[in-house]
Amino acid sequence: MRPKAIINTSGLPLALAWATAMLICQPAHSAEDTKMPLGDKEIDQRIENCRTSEVTLTVSDASGNPLAGREIAVRQVRHKFLFGCNAFCIGQIRQPGLEQEYRRLFADLLNYATLPFYWGGYEPQEGKPHVEQLKMMAQWCRDNHIRAKGHPLCWHNLPPKWLDGRTPAQVEQLEMGRIDREVAAFAGLVDTWDVVNEAVVMPTFEKGENPIAALCGRLGRAELIGECFQHARKANPKAMLVLNDFVHDKRYEELIAKCLKAGVSIDAIGLQSHMHKGYLGAATLWEVCERFAKLGKPLHFTEVTLLSGDLKTDDDWMSHHPGWETTPQGEQRQGREVREFYRLLFSHPAVEAITWWDFSDLQAWQGAPAGLVRKDMTPKPAYNVLKELVKKQWWTGPLTLKTDKDGRATFRGFLGAYEVQAGKDQGSFDLEKAGPSEVKVKLVSGH
Repeated sequence: MRPKAIINTSGLPLALAWATAMLICQPAHSAEDTKMPLGDKEIDQRIENCRTSEVTLTVSDASGNPLAGREIAVRQVRHKFLFGCNAFCIGQIRQPGLEQEYRRLFADLLNYATLPFYWGGYEPQEGKPHVEQLKMMAQWCRDNHIRAKGHPLCWHNLPPKWLDGRTPAQVEQLEMGRIDREVAAFAGLVDTWDVVNEAVVMPTFEKGENPIAALCGRLGRAELIGECFQHARKANPKAMLVLNDFVHDKRYEELIAKCLKAGVSIDAIGLQSHMHKGYLGAATLWEVCERFAKLGKPLHFTEVTLLSGDLKTDDDWMSHHPGWETTPQGEQRQGREVREFYRLLFSHPAVEAITWWDFSDLQAWQGAPAGLVRKDMTPKPAYNVLKELVKKQWWTGPLTLKTDKDGRATFRGFLGAYEVQAGKDQGSFDLEKAGPSEVKVKLVSGH
């Protein structure tokens, strides 16, 4: 029996009614567990150490002459760190005013977006994928300087119905063909992919009746992962390829280690963190980061949920729950938890990305009060907390500096993209690594 998804008339999943049936949605830990493993001052110091650079900036004119004794304006325009969310509602909200506000608030805060490539929704009829709709979403991301990620290429959940009755060999051919097609067709628009999703539980899903689960059972987890990554890498050699799972125990660690030993080109480890039953706590999250960081790959927290209403008490992950609303008390709790969660993970040097799951309560998975904004697109405290962190506390500039006789100026800045201006002349540079940086910028006329 296939889990039901909430699908709009175009066939694209809106809320992902069964995003992960066996999530790490665990009850909240004790008060002792939720204490920071490091104090606020230590967290701030770690953030400074791993997210900022002490910059010596040398500025020259278009002819290469040092711009000596001049006032220059330096401002950050983007973070290197990926602050994201799924953008499933782009083009899907029927009320134009709400759609416009959804897009405005999203682009004002985030630089990373997950787009829905669930096979059953993306290609409900064989050979007729919803290419134009997804390209519209990806183009909106590009136009707003938001990096797009496709999710997922191989997953046992929400497969197309037309796979039923196919042999594992046929499914394998179709799955690899799908990966070849999507990754190549979207290269340049979507260059980051969750390649395989939830492989730990994949072979036992629906007792082998599921076509993707049956394929995984026949090939083996690591073998299927290896083949999927090989096809994705060939289709777009420059893509960032992520292995994603909700399992945070030794099974996932051992599977990753096995894949890496076999030479699978995993670029980042994806960790889902849906916490519908309560915040996991800083100590648990830090321990997860420490364990998975030992595998030597960047960590991406790919699916984060913290509720702003009543916590989940049942184990039904397949149904929509009507009447599950945000509350003033829940919103205050969510805001506090968001602040701790993001500060903690931003301070860990192995973490490169955090993707919140549902941006709005409107069309949220399970109908949960899971968004950063409400159904009417008004921001919750959590949105404002995150914006204060991302765009103020962790943001550099605008700065007004004066160069010395050699055209040099110094400052400390958060990693990311920058613009420099002196009068009408402009230039740009990127800060890629923490620690001391020597940066040279040649300004050209901006007219």
